[in-house]
This record gives sequence, structure tokens and C-alpha cells, in this order.
Amino acid sequence: MERKANSTNSINEVYWTENCGIAFTLSVIGGRWKISILSFLLNDKKLRYSELKKRLVGISERMMISKLKELELDGLVNRIVHQQVPPKVEYELTELGHSLKDILVLMDKWGENNMMKIEE
Repeated sequence: MERKANSTNSINEVYWTENCGIAFTLSVIGGRWKISILSFLLNDKKLRYSELKKRLVGISERMMISKLKELELDGLVNRIVHQQVPPKVEYELTELGHSLKDILVLMDKWGENNMMKIEE
């Protein structure tokens, strides 16, 4: 269910994503699928749509297309279409996408180091 644009939650969300670097970063890369897509592309440089789909266990076709479009619109991912039959589409990180490397690596290390502590 969508929030009303003038609700307190919506106003707060807009304020924080426009005035706080952490909130903005999370709004761009947040969520299960975007982080995974970025991580796979960081490790493998270029991946075909079907290769990404295989790695994103449990993602629906609709969700994958949506998240790839969002990442592309935000300038983090390039979509490369090869004119051939059958069609071949690949995805790669842009320079801006590569600039997230340190953040993603640190998040991964933090998670690995603290996963067991939090699960207890």
C-alpha cells in the first residue's frame, strides 16, 4: 500500500533522503535485490540477464526487471543490448556503480563478522 504524499512518513522520507547522505545512499541501493545485483556485477564485471536471474534465487521476473531499470535510471548499471538473434542483453556497473565498491565490501565484512552475534 502506498503512502499519501503529504503524510508525515512521506514528508520525513523525502527530508531524510534529500538531507542525509546515509539515507540517500540506502534509498538508492537499499533492498535485497539491488544490493545483490550490484555485488554480482562488482565481482563478475558483466553478466547476461539470464546469468543474473540464475543467481538471484527467488526473484520474480517483474521484480528483476524493475530493479535493473531503477539501477539503470540511477546511473549505477549499464544495459548493453547486442543486436543479434537470439537477443543478448548484458549488464555492467557504470563508473558511479563501481564507486560503491568500498561500501559494499565493508557491508559484507561487517555482516560476516556480526551475523552470529546478532542471531544469538
